Amino acid sequence: MPTKIEKDAATGTDTTGHEWDGIKELNTPLPKWWLYTFYACIVWGVIYTVLFPSWPTLSSHFGGTSGYSQRADVAADLAAQKAGQADLREKIVAMDIDSIRKDPALMGYVQAAGRVAFADNCAGCHGAGGAGAVGFPVLADDDWIWGGKPDQILQTITYGIRNANENSRISDMPRFGADQLLTKEQISDVTDYVLSLSGTAGDVAVLERGAVVFAENCAACHGEKGEGVQDMGGPRLSDGIWLYGGDRKSVVDTITNARRGNMPAWIERLDPATVKVLATYVHALGGGQ
Repeated sequence: MPTKIEKDAATGTDTTGHEWDGIKELNTPLPKWWLYTFYACIVWGVIYTVLFPSWPTLSSHFGGTSGYSQRADVAADLAAQKAGQADLREKIVAMDIDSIRKDPALMGYVQAAGRVAFADNCAGCHGAGGAGAVGFPVLADDDWIWGGKPDQILQTITYGIRNANENSRISDMPRFGADQLLTKEQISDVTDYVLSLSGTAGDVAVLERGAVVFAENCAACHGEKGEGVQDMGGPRLSDGIWLYGGDRKSVVDTITNARRGNMPAWIERLDPATVKVLATYVHALGGGQ
C-alpha cells in the first residue's frame, strides 16, 4: 500500500513510498551509465530501421534508405565464385567422366563441388554418402537398377526416372493384384519363388508353381533367374538387396500394387556442369561400375 517517502534507517536510501506487509521498497535507480547505454541503443535501433531493411509492408518490406541487401551481397559472391570456376566447369562439360577421373585437378574440384551439390539436391532421398533408404536406392554399392557405368549414371541423373521429361527412364511394373492380373494364390506362390532366388527356403510344390508364374509374368523384365535387366530397369531379385523391403509382406505388396517411384530430370533444375559433377561424384562413392 502507498505510504510516505522516507529515508531507510539501515541503508540511508530513500524509499519509494510503497509498502507490502511491512516491507518497504527502496528507491535504488539504475546507474546513469546503464541508462545512457539503454537510451543509446534505442536511438541506434531507430536509425537502423531507417537505414536498413526492416519493417514489413503489405507486399514486401521497407528496403532501407541505404539500399543495402545482404541477399544481393551473397548473390554477388556466388556469381564471383562461379566466374572464377568457369574454366574448370567448361572443361568438365566438355570431357567424359572417365577423362575427368584421370585429371587430379578436376577430380579435386569434383569431390568438393559434388559433395555440396549432392547434399543440396540428393541426400534428402539417397542419404548422406549415398547410403539410401526405403524406396531410394543405395548409391555406394554395386547394385544398379539402370546401370552404374559413368554414362548410365549421367543419363539417369540428367533425365531422371518416370517423370514428364521425354528422355526420362521409364519402367512400369504391372499392378498384378490391384488390376487382377494374378490371383492371390498366384501372388503368394510367386512371392515365395522370388524370395527363394536369394536363398530363402520354401515348399517345393509352391516354388514350382511360383516358377511358372514368374516365367510367364516377371522374367521378361527381371531375367529368367531374377538376375535383372538393366536396359528395362528391371531390378535384380537374386542378391538379397531390396529397394522396398525383402520381407514376405513387402514383396507381396510390391507384386500386388507395384512400385513406381520417380526422380526429377536434374537437367531441368541444374546447369550441365553441376549435373556432370554429380554424376562423377556419385560414380566415385564406391559403387560405380
